[in-house]
Amino acid sequence: MPDTYGLHPLSEAQIQNFIDDGFVKIDAAFDRSIAEAVRARIWRDTGCDPDEPHTWSEPVIRLGMYTEAPFVAAANTEVLHAAFDQLVGRDRWLACRAMGTFPVRFPSASDPGDTGWHVDVSFDWEKPDFMDWRVNVVSKGRALLMLFLFSNVGERDAPTRIRVGSHADIARALAPAGDAGLTLRELVPVIEAAPSREETLATGEAGTVYLCHPFLVHSAQPHFGTEPRIMAQPPLLPKRQLHLARAEGDDYSPVEIAIRNALGSLE
Repeated sequence: MPDTYGLHPLSEAQIQNFIDDGFVKIDAAFDRSIAEAVRARIWRDTGCDPDEPHTWSEPVIRLGMYTEAPFVAAANTEVLHAAFDQLVGRDRWLACRAMGTFPVRFPSASDPGDTGWHVDVSFDWEKPDFMDWRVNVVSKGRALLMLFLFSNVGERDAPTRIRVGSHADIARALAPAGDAGLTLRELVPVIEAAPSREETLATGEAGTVYLCHPFLVHSAQPHFGTEPRIMAQPPLLPKRQLHLARAEGDDYSPVEIAIRNALGSLE
């Protein structure tokens, strides 16, 4: 772990980019040795052999949740904790005690069947149909969307696709729905009708983390490379709910500011 980040790993420019674009990339957010330990564990659970491509019979295998030490260590480095403070606010988030879903993607000519644009919904998870899960304008149940790269991910290695600035579109769509929010089913046509946005790819070396606004629109894609992609996408859970009109004044986090900007409520 490099010690050059200090207690404030994100510059003012990076924080402003997070507000405007909806994400920030942190290189070497956790050590490569942690990534290696996680990969070894994940490979065992895939039932595939990393050295025998003929065993990679599916385009994607989904695994999770993991609570073993290397997984928890990846999400709780000093750099990441400091970045959480900068983006969400000190004492407003909960330390990760599990690493979320692992969609392990393999080189394949088959359609993985899960490449639609979406946002990660954050409550009503008890509903049997995931299309009925919900998200609201204060992002109940989620402070950040996070993408943890445990393998090197290049442009052909099924990197997550990101619509730059799309979090603002979602905030504006959610605002009229109030606390109830919208289901994923209701958001799909909103996403399809949203303005055209620049696209970028979540590439990087093992140890890279993308910290994303919870409303950021993103999608999976097929794997056209040669080495399987191992990544996880856990939520950062809130300790306190987001507030868009804070009684204590203008102590808004960048996550909140981004929503307020989208709604035209930042003075």
